[in-house]
Amino acid sequence: MNFDLGPDQRDAAGGARDFYRGSASPAAARAALEGGPVEPGHEALAGIGYLGITVPESAGGAGGSLLDLAVVAEQGGAVLAGPSLVTAARAAVLLAEHPDLAAQLADGSAAFAVLDGPVTGSAPSIDAAGATLFLGLDDGALVVGEGEATPGRPLDATRGLAGVRLTSRRVLAEDAGALWARARQVAAVVLAAEDLGAADAAVQLAVDYAKEREAFGRRIGSYQAVKHMLVDAWVGVDQLRSLVWWAAWAADAAPDELPLAASAAKAHAAEVLERAAETCVQVHGGIGYTWEHDAHLYWRRAKVDRLLLGDAAEHLDAVARLAVAGALG
Repeated sequence: MNFDLGPDQRDAAGGARDFYRGSASPAAARAALEGGPVEPGHEALAGIGYLGITVPESAGGAGGSLLDLAVVAEQGGAVLAGPSLVTAARAAVLLAEHPDLAAQLADGSAAFAVLDGPVTGSAPSIDAAGATLFLGLDDGALVVGEGEATPGRPLDATRGLAGVRLTSRRVLAEDAGALWARARQVAAVVLAAEDLGAADAAVQLAVDYAKEREAFGRRIGSYQAVKHMLVDAWVGVDQLRSLVWWAAWAADAAPDELPLAASAAKAHAAEVLERAAETCVQVHGGIGYTWEHDAHLYWRRAKVDRLLLGDAAEHLDAVARLAVAGALG
């Protein structure tokens, strides 16, 4: 069994790297904290086709796999881009039986958000601040509607977090609990992929600085304590990459494995990104703690993402339950 990327996926990752580096950056994430636009923005993502990667071709999407989307999402995470492809992936699952709405997702004519919490007043939901249509679960039924978003003061402005009160709704599917659960698992995989990109970038930022900064006549990267910090962070990133690829593959080819794989990836992503961001801050020393340096932007992303779609404790509990259930047959 081959868990490596194929040539098409490597090409997609390379193209996504070029696109995101040309249209988003930590500097743009910093500007968003001051009220600037989130980059690259909804229109740009729709224009290049990223919002419709997993939307069927019959609905105007690319009909691609979740692994195709995950390798693109990793590159977006590296530059702290927004809005998140987590929303696109989750909405594509929920709208699979509604091609008219799926087409609006793919072509960007509607900006979707998926509500976490009751539709009468949801908990802060990702990308809700800029959305025009909202998907939610109401007494077990999948609903879509318009709403009023109330953003808070953002810790990571690129996530577009806002509470939402629906002002209209219509039912898309009754008894949609199983569909909702699968969409949340798919979203967890893509969130882990974005966190993989952010963690990798944070570690690389720290490594580059350790190669240049000198203390006591030596570059700090030559000190064993610094080396150990960087290696521990890098190993976590490498392990997370394997988990993300497995989870994305499971969503496409082994759906029975998806609940376990998605929770494993999400739980590890929360720990890996936080460790990478904190290592980046520590290696940079005093400058790493200042507003002027980009290290805090990765720290902000880590603190927000570890709580989105369930924290590490929730997902580790799910991993334990699913692993025991599998062992018992």
